[in-house]
Amino acid sequence: MHEDARHVPLRDWALTASDHIKAASGRLQDRRGGGRDLRGELKAALESAAWERTITALIILNAVSIGLETSAAAMSRFGGLLNAIDAIILTIFVIEISLRIFVYRGAFWRDGWSLFDFTVVAIALVPATGGFSVLRALRVIRVLRLISTVKSMRRVVNGLLQAIPSMGAVIALLGLIFYVFSVMATKLYGPDFPALFGTIGDSAFSLFQVMTLEGWAAEIVRPVMEKYPYAWIFFIIFILITSFAVLNLFIGIIVDAMQSEQEAEISQDRVRSAANFDTLMSELRCVREELAALRRDQLSRDDGNRQAKLDV
Repeated sequence: MHEDARHVPLRDWALTASDHIKAASGRLQDRRGGGRDLRGELKAALESAAWERTITALIILNAVSIGLETSAAAMSRFGGLLNAIDAIILTIFVIEISLRIFVYRGAFWRDGWSLFDFTVVAIALVPATGGFSVLRALRVIRVLRLISTVKSMRRVVNGLLQAIPSMGAVIALLGLIFYVFSVMATKLYGPDFPALFGTIGDSAFSLFQVMTLEGWAAEIVRPVMEKYPYAWIFFIIFILITSFAVLNLFIGIIVDAMQSEQEAEISQDRVRSAANFDTLMSELRCVREELAALRRDQLSRDDGNRQAKLDV
């Protein structure tokens, strides 16, 4: 066994060892009067890949049914079925959240994604009548549970959230650039184009349109160039600084945060694998000790039987 283990990755070896000692470990726990409690069974079920795939499929099905409810033709033919599907899926979500609260207890309320799932399901439970009728339209936010269910989506959102502190400096830099160019545009072009650059606020709004490159040439720059032929230099410099330099800093920060999030997940997986390996080794030692004790008992009984035969 030791020679084979040298050629198998640590994580795979641990999982293989788990399969081999599962029965013996279970018998050992039964002999000690322990066994797997209800919370352990439920936790294993909730964290299984099959359960995650089931919840993901239900979320997608619920998204489709809610979308069909916006169609008058679909509601006239399948309204009862769509309402039944919505009620059944909501019931399953409520049961799932209740089980997670029971299993994780305080840890559930300390996890941001768990709170997100709880809020989404809780909003769906509010009666959509009277003053709360607007909440019926918010049922579609249940689709956002895909973010907490699909690991790749969750990684993207975590990366964005982690990037927010670093983006503060870039936002401040962008605001400073906007202020400087707004003052310059107001001084240069405000008297002749008051609708576009009459005040700092008007200039900032016009420059924001220029930064987005939406109609910037036909609606802003070319009219200004009819009066000031070299105005294109001012606007090109502004576009190069904002659209291509500063905004690329945003992208770089977000990508770096997402990469850090992925590396953190890989590190956590390694820690869990190592902990799982240590646990399996501990269980294996216990099984060996138990087998040794059983062997000693068997030898003692055999010796006693032989001695009894000799006495007879």
